Amino acid sequence: MSRRILPLFASLCVTALLAGCSDGGENGQNAAQGAERPPSPVSVILMQTSEYPLTTVLPGRASAFQTAEIRPRVTGIIREIPFKEGSEVKQGDVLYQIEDNTYLAEVAQAKANVAKAEASVPSAQANLARYERLVNSGATQIEYENAKVTLLQAEADVAQTKAALETAEINLDLTKVRAPFDGITSATAFSIGNVVTANQTTALTTLRRIDPIYIDLMESSINLLRLKKAISSGQLGGDTKETGIHLTLEDGTEYKHDGKIDMSDMAVSETTGTFSIRALFDNPDDLLLPGTYVRATLTIGKEKGFRIPQRAASRNANGELTAKFVTAENKVETRTFPSSQQSGNAWLVTENVKDGDKLIVDGFQWIADGAAVAPVEVTIDDRGIVVLPQQAQPAAAPSK
Repeated sequence: MSRRILPLFASLCVTALLAGCSDGGENGQNAAQGAERPPSPVSVILMQTSEYPLTTVLPGRASAFQTAEIRPRVTGIIREIPFKEGSEVKQGDVLYQIEDNTYLAEVAQAKANVAKAEASVPSAQANLARYERLVNSGATQIEYENAKVTLLQAEADVAQTKAALETAEINLDLTKVRAPFDGITSATAFSIGNVVTANQTTALTTLRRIDPIYIDLMESSINLLRLKKAISSGQLGGDTKETGIHLTLEDGTEYKHDGKIDMSDMAVSETTGTFSIRALFDNPDDLLLPGTYVRATLTIGKEKGFRIPQRAASRNANGELTAKFVTAENKVETRTFPSSQQSGNAWLVTENVKDGDKLIVDGFQWIADGAAVAPVEVTIDDRGIVVLPQQAQPAAAPSK
């Protein structure tokens, strides 16, 4: 009898223990389900309508303000090259000295010819005066006319020889090849002792003026049409002739000098569908060199609307701008903006947003629509960096 009771008692104990474990597990699960996760804090900015500048970013290349291929205008042997390759020269500086012995001799000969021609003039004048007195006392009219022609020929010879002298002096001066303007020289293609000819095909060197400097930009004709339509309809304000331009260099740094539009083409390329814009920039430090690649940001006008920072926006599969906002119930929702325009480092929109709306600017990629959040109001500076308000700064950890 006692042997049968012991196994039964042990079985009841095991059953009670399992039941207790089961109740404890269910109670723990219910407690975990009852504990709600607190809303995630998100940084938001308050949307506010205002008039903002509209900008467009165009690729461009720098080109020299002035360029001249230096060629000789007289023939001869290079005797001297006074400039240093790649150096800055001033207008009128001698770049090449061509041997001038022959040209000095030509000047001397021309001066002698002038003297000879001038010497014949007085006798011709005296002869004409004599025939003028005699024409009424027996001298023939023919003799008088011949004397008159002789004087005119003598005076013409003087003018001709003086012109030849001036030409000889010009050629002598051209043996000094001078810089036509202030600029920087390239490498020289010739050396001392080389023979050069007048107006030869190969340039001696190239001179470039790069302060100021041009920036050549390309814009699509479609954007040009949109801009003109917006201005004519009154949707866009501002004078495009006063368009401000600033540059971003290849390394991402901002160029410190602003430029202005110097010229825009009046024709669209048939092959690329673009037209050219040329901007002018000061370049006192020669930081921009011909051929340098830059990105130019043009301010093309102003429009009233809301700015969505680029860091807070993305694009959907259709290429439309999207951004996430916090609703009045502190829930996340995504809004789509089919129409947007660039304004500095932000996008300008005019629909689907109102004053006071809360735009999420950080971590929106990992927050799903409908998620509960705790908005923390921040600001964004001109560089696109989030600035926390004083009350939003995290509290210091307590000392241990």
